[in-house]
Amino acid sequence: MRRLLAASCLSLLALAGAQAETIKVGVTAGPFAEVLDVAKANAAREGLTIEPVEFSDFVGPNAALAAGDLHANSYQHRPFLQAQIDARGYDLVPVGKTILVPIAFYSKRYKTVNEIPAGATVAIPNDPSNEARTLLLLETTGLIKLRPDAGFKATPVDIVENPKNIKFIELEAAQLARSLDDVHAAAVNTNYALQAGLNPLESLVREGPQSRYICEVVVRRQDVDKPWVKQLVAAFQSPNVQEFIDKRFKGAVIAGW
Repeated sequence: MRRLLAASCLSLLALAGAQAETIKVGVTAGPFAEVLDVAKANAAREGLTIEPVEFSDFVGPNAALAAGDLHANSYQHRPFLQAQIDARGYDLVPVGKTILVPIAFYSKRYKTVNEIPAGATVAIPNDPSNEARTLLLLETTGLIKLRPDAGFKATPVDIVENPKNIKFIELEAAQLARSLDDVHAAAVNTNYALQAGLNPLESLVREGPQSRYICEVVVRRQDVDKPWVKQLVAAFQSPNVQEFIDKRFKGAVIAGW
């Protein structure tokens, strides 16, 4: 009997080992990395081991995922993903919403958008999706007006009204916070803003919960139906992750599911 019990226990252990899985998930530094840490603990309780891989830019996580060096990434919204797919031919698919990391305009000189003077220089991201995103946000303030059909592909050439003759310079997203000493205002993603000590709640203008730029977990198309994908999404979309987001970021980052 003891031998049978021992054999049964060994079989169960072997089965558990066979079911355990480890996946690499790419994130950018800041909120995405912190939220993944909470999701990682949730996944571990369900037998899925997550190995975070942190990046300092927006291009690397998709390149690594497409190359098979990652199983998934969590750092981007659909317009950015689509722009990357269009430009680089990636076969990547969004599988579940995570967080909204609002983009906002900051200034070291002014407290409100209306204070921005004529001829001001404003820095915006140079990647197509976030460039459009910042211009669409700025349009809500009345400082500029875009062509009605510009949408998610808007660039400065789509500006049809610019009464203050604002000059736009395009920079890598990671450089925007550092540009604030040299420009009148800059649009900065929240993850980079927090790293630079900026407070999104004190920005000139920022996106709200109605934004269409909620970020998602992304995987290769060939992996969409694998069991770990559902486990990974569920690990993010859980009450304790939302509680962490609310307490840690106090409205600067918003749960998007």
